[in-house]
Amino acid sequence: MVERSYDDRNLITLVYATPDGTRALRKEQSATVMHQQGSRVTAAVDVARDALAPVDDSDVDRYADEAERMRTRHAPDDEV
Repeated sequence: MVERSYDDRNLITLVYATPDGTRALRKEQSATVMHQQGSRVTAAVDVARDALAPVDDSDVDRYADEAERMRTRHAPDDEV
């Protein structure tokens, strides 16, 4: 996971990126639903390559740095 944000509509946006920061998966879910379902947010997820979108050039280095930081501090299934 390289980014987590909340908005004024009670949505949580999670962004998971590849280690090189060039591709990412963006997941949005209601904070209420996540709480009710007991959804876990983990340091990493396994997804098919075709589920990943290209990352804007301006975010690639930031995502790569954060992916490396998360990798060194957490196991993939650690809840974060």
